[in-house]
Amino acid sequence: MRLGTVLTPMSDENLQLAAQCGVADIVHRYPGPDPTTLRDSCRRIESFGMRCRVVEGYLPIENIKLGRDDGSELTALKELIRQMADQDIRLLCYNFMAGTDWCRTRLDAPERGGAKVTAFHLRDVEQAVLLGYQPTDPDAEQLSRQMTPEKLWDHLERLLNQLLPVAEQCGVILAMHPDDPPLPQLLGKPRIMHNVEGFERLVRLAPSDFNGICFCQGSFATMNVDIPDTIRRLGPHIRYVHFRDVQGTPEAFAETFHDNGPTNMAAAMQAYHDVGFTGTMRPDHVPQMVGEDDGEPGYTMLGRLFAWGYMRGLMHATQNGRSS
Repeated sequence: MRLGTVLTPMSDENLQLAAQCGVADIVHRYPGPDPTTLRDSCRRIESFGMRCRVVEGYLPIENIKLGRDDGSELTALKELIRQMADQDIRLLCYNFMAGTDWCRTRLDAPERGGAKVTAFHLRDVEQAVLLGYQPTDPDAEQLSRQMTPEKLWDHLERLLNQLLPVAEQCGVILAMHPDDPPLPQLLGKPRIMHNVEGFERLVRLAPSDFNGICFCQGSFATMNVDIPDTIRRLGPHIRYVHFRDVQGTPEAFAETFHDNGPTNMAAAMQAYHDVGFTGTMRPDHVPQMVGEDDGEPGYTMLGRLFAWGYMRGLMHATQNGRSS
């Protein structure tokens, strides 16, 4: 297992902090069509002794989800995969939340010591904040509300049939992220990656070593499943991990510090070890701590420093056979 992270912003200071804390892998957001952007970022990351290993977030994929791509988004994704292969980046993380992204109804729920975390309550969904996605196209909004689960599955199957051959040729894994929150519909829009059975259907849909799962541990925890058992159940299909925890149910939950939630995180780390997971594992959403009120909710740095140390400790204990 390799410790990875997103950095917001990816400044020299944050890169240096990550290197000092033992981070090995950096996760890059969608770089756009110009290949020099990703190339230059990789060189910069390598100058700090780390590697860019994953591309995730802000992908040109929304029209594909809705079944109305004119070919430009598919072309952009194929080109991205080729760019990634040129830089030896071997994993692309995506989601299939049509017309939404990860969603919260509160960005300042209290955690330990007055830290602030993101939270969701279905009763407040009309005031929801869509993080990572801003609806700007009324036609897309209407179309996403008219979607059905089976139409989404059809669109996903079409995408995999068209994209996986390029991914296989280039040696780049596609890793599906769960719906967050994991509900069968949100804001009147259906979702399909909200339970374990959906992920089992995903890997059956297109059997390939390059069709994998991003095990976002907080999203799976919100499904109210046993995390170590589910890691073992999905086993070899897990190719990328978001290591986090939540307290609550799909309808009402809040993020937690890594050591302050209901999941046995040591047992989870042991399960990854037992199924042979050797890829990138990153902390996902972290609490905003004192002095970080102006930061991006879930992605500030002080909570990330805490998470890196906690995760490295669990990794070392597991690898040395001392986890409980």
